[in-house]
Amino acid sequence: MARLLVLAAVVLVLSLSTGGWGEQTGQEAPWRIHTLFSVECQNYFDWQTVGLMHSFKKARQPGPITRLLSCTDDEKKNYRGMNLAPTLEVPSMSRHPRTGDWYPAINKPAGIVHWLKHSKDAENVDWVVILDADMIIRGPIIPWELGAEKGRPVAALYGYLVGCDNILAQLHTKHPELCDKVGGLLAMHIDDLRALAPMWLSKTEEVREDRAHWATNFTGDIYGKGWISEMYGYSFGAAEVGLRHKINDNLMLYPGYVPQDGIEPILLHYGLPFTVGNWSFSKLEYHEDGVVYDCGRLFPEPPYPKEVKLMEADPRKRRALFLSIECINTLNEGLLLQHAANGCSKPKWSKYLSFLKSKTFSELTRPKFLTPDSIQAEEAVQKQVSDEPRRPYPKIHTIFSTECTTYFDWQTVGLIHSFHLSGQPGNITRLLSCTDEDLKLYTGHDLAPTHYVPSMSRHPLTGDWYPAINKPAAVLHWLNHADIDAEFIVILDADMILRGPITPWEFKAARGQPVSTPYGYLIGCNNELAQLHTRHPEACDKVGGVIIMHIEDLRKFALLWLHKTEEVRADKAHYARNITGDIYESGWISEMYGYSFGAAELNLRHGINREILIYPGYVPEPGVKYRVFHYGLKFVVGNWSFDKANWRDTDLVNKCWAKFPDPPDPSALDASDDDILQRDLLSIECAKKLNEALYLYHKRRNCPDPNSLSKSAWDTATEATMSRKFGRFEGSYVARSDHGPMNISKQSSLPVVTDRAFSSFRFWLVGLWAFSVLGFLAVMLVVFLGRRGRGRKTKNYKSKRRSYPGTLDSNGHDRDM
Repeated sequence: MARLLVLAAVVLVLSLSTGGWGEQTGQEAPWRIHTLFSVECQNYFDWQTVGLMHSFKKARQPGPITRLLSCTDDEKKNYRGMNLAPTLEVPSMSRHPRTGDWYPAINKPAGIVHWLKHSKDAENVDWVVILDADMIIRGPIIPWELGAEKGRPVAALYGYLVGCDNILAQLHTKHPELCDKVGGLLAMHIDDLRALAPMWLSKTEEVREDRAHWATNFTGDIYGKGWISEMYGYSFGAAEVGLRHKINDNLMLYPGYVPQDGIEPILLHYGLPFTVGNWSFSKLEYHEDGVVYDCGRLFPEPPYPKEVKLMEADPRKRRALFLSIECINTLNEGLLLQHAANGCSKPKWSKYLSFLKSKTFSELTRPKFLTPDSIQAEEAVQKQVSDEPRRPYPKIHTIFSTECTTYFDWQTVGLIHSFHLSGQPGNITRLLSCTDEDLKLYTGHDLAPTHYVPSMSRHPLTGDWYPAINKPAAVLHWLNHADIDAEFIVILDADMILRGPITPWEFKAARGQPVSTPYGYLIGCNNELAQLHTRHPEACDKVGGVIIMHIEDLRKFALLWLHKTEEVRADKAHYARNITGDIYESGWISEMYGYSFGAAELNLRHGINREILIYPGYVPEPGVKYRVFHYGLKFVVGNWSFDKANWRDTDLVNKCWAKFPDPPDPSALDASDDDILQRDLLSIECAKKLNEALYLYHKRRNCPDPNSLSKSAWDTATEATMSRKFGRFEGSYVARSDHGPMNISKQSSLPVVTDRAFSSFRFWLVGLWAFSVLGFLAVMLVVFLGRRGRGRKTKNYKSKRRSYPGTLDSNGHDRDM
């Protein structure tokens, strides 16, 4: 009992030493600040509340804070978290009272309207800071220090709100030119909030009901489900009342992202998954987690700062890793204190708990303050908004081509997940080529924003089976049938993982000069193949993989790309490897030549960039930050390997918790050769990103909790989908990346070797077991009968080892037992 009293006293002292629920000093008009955040009655929001409230006190944020808690009457009966924060209860609008629509995000504007009408605090405040629950405050958020003025709120940039630039804004506000792409952090004068809040709620309802414009190309919502209607409700509502924001992209940072030099973010928004070495965190994994109420339990501990220093040589990326571990450590510190407040007994000593209570951690997490660079950046952004209302960069649209198979589905899941994390501007569209019969049975419609394309796998005129032709055919169909407002198109393959943005302004693409990556094995550009198939063989570029092209160039080029593909495919006399570089000599890379020859016809010369793409298994060039993994070739790390061709017939998307075999732990790698180490680290990163994408996809589709099953569904799925190694790798695993691969494993079907080795081996095991049992019984019978004989003893008896033919060793060879 005495121990509990001591813990409670510690919590009380900590609260008093940090100003209770907020710093009250200096809270006089016109400088009174109030912080708001909105949640629901769920464990998911409770642990976020603990993290935000702890960081609020730790950062010494001025003024009081209020949690706007939206709950139904039934939810409140069993709710345990009323004491987690100063709270205003708000009637839940998760189920809309008029339409019946289930949309919990509407509780945010509804809660603010309720606070303005019913809270006395709203009558004694000048400035309001609005945050999300999944945030960690690092330093005081002072509206006027950020540059906020009455009529000019400050906000963080939400660049993916593309609806501000298209018909969505024209439909939902009379002033589309005033629509700002903002959210996350909002700091505004109370008078502005009073004018805005009712319009924010009304516009949220309006956008939510506009189902005809939920598609990704209108909203930027990768799920196309209208989930970000509340964000548009804010932007359109602000435009309606004439509020223009001072947009600052330096105040808030997503853990995992790299801050700019000289910038000190004062807010961490952990809305996206992030990783530090072999450790990772995703808030979605803890959607139903009652960690707030489980004494002694915290989130998995991240690496220590000393370990992080050894992980990354680049100072900017290392700083990003430090911010990531600061985020989760602050969350865990808050949980530790909350457990004490809940009356939990003192947890057992551990190295991690000792670190959280250490002076080192206290020093690392002292309140952070705005740097001059942050203010300068804010002013520069504002000047751009004020003086240059047009966007500084052209719009981008990313596309990739697939077919109606589970093989392409798991690749799509990986690419879409990485697109979402990469910061790639603009929208993404999957060009899905299917026959009518395939489409009837296909279940992967929701995997990505999709444009459906008639399949040309079986050529309608020649009957030739060549699925790779679907790529140029799909691009042409998309250009002719889709409403495209982008200026530049980025074309990828499905078997890619994005690691960062690919933009025309960074890689110097322009109209008349596309940019691509080297495909050095396209030797046909230098021989008779080019002379036969293009009038300008000297303009043939050996490129492919990633393509950045102006929309007008693509419109002129796409038809030629398709026609040249058909032409090269029909030229069977020149399939030979010494002419094409195709190791299969089957015309499989005809589409690649179709691209190069089609571009040559128009004299489109490419900027060839070797720093965009790398194949896992190739040694990276020192200092190059590759933007794309292209896992078209087998790659190996120690005894572990990955070859996408081995997973052609495995359904990893529709089987709950199916995944690829985990790659080795990076800490187990040999660091004696830095080239090999960096190669293997990239290979592991690629494999982990694929598994992360699959895990989050299964989580979203509400797969049952694997921990609730008698045998882990995750392990079962893994056993069912373990790869069978076959085939051989062409070329050296340690070849330099700029040499390019000897050949590319194309996306569409090559002949697949069937392997019944596992079933045969199981048969041998059963037979061996039965034979061993019978042999043992026979030996025992002989011994027993011998003892019952005349009892004569034989001296110097030597037992003979028995040899059992047909017994297999681990390599499948005959051996003696």
